[in-house]
Amino acid sequence: MNLTAIKAIYVFEMTRFFRTLMQSIISPVLSTSLYFVVFGTAIGSRIDSVEGVSYGAFIVPGLIMLSVMTQSTSNASFGIFFPKFTGTIYELMSAPVSFVEILIGYVGAASTKALLVGVIILCTAFLFVDLEIAHPVAMVAFLVLTCFSFSLLGFIIGIWAKNFEQLQLIPLLVITPLVFLGGTFYSVSMLPPVWQTITLFNPVVYLISGFRWSFFGTAEVSIGVSLLATALFTAACIAVIGWIFKTGYRLKS
Repeated sequence: MNLTAIKAIYVFEMTRFFRTLMQSIISPVLSTSLYFVVFGTAIGSRIDSVEGVSYGAFIVPGLIMLSVMTQSTSNASFGIFFPKFTGTIYELMSAPVSFVEILIGYVGAASTKALLVGVIILCTAFLFVDLEIAHPVAMVAFLVLTCFSFSLLGFIIGIWAKNFEQLQLIPLLVITPLVFLGGTFYSVSMLPPVWQTITLFNPVVYLISGFRWSFFGTAEVSIGVSLLATALFTAACIAVIGWIFKTGYRLKS
């Protein structure tokens, strides 16, 4: 394992992250604060509680997941796309560095960035609502797994994209709608039976449900099913990335 190569990629990506601190951290925190003001205050004042939890507190896990998923995807996709765009990816591919080391460097940095944003948003949430975490270890585990799995997805998007428009296509048209329809601002049990069944085909539901369980001890789907869904999603992303490096898909041309 070439630890020097991993460190070089990781440090380079983290340095770029801190150079754009306004866009990387302050922007997501301000956006989340607006969600708290609009949904937590305006709508929360009309809803007493959801599953025995105040509405303001209920949306906290969903808002954290919303930010973490989008940040993981965008950071990882841009991280690998930019070397493709500038042509430096060929130098990286010709260096004595394996695809595993490249993956660890880029995905590790993207996961760290998203994790930092998630922790900052969690701290911000305490300023707006009274919040208790029932299972802190499970909360950290779900947060790390989500950062890692969606960074893998972002890495795939970054390799697949041919231009900046394609780079934003899947996050905007697929991931964001799935997150909003995955129980971020409401409980799946509040939907009619037919829509509850349809919603269960949304993989994001299992991530948000498991993460919300770590806060309040209640979940819309089994915690075991949530962990299994996360593991399968992560394994699928790793398999796709392995195929990409084996075939050179959109890396050799």
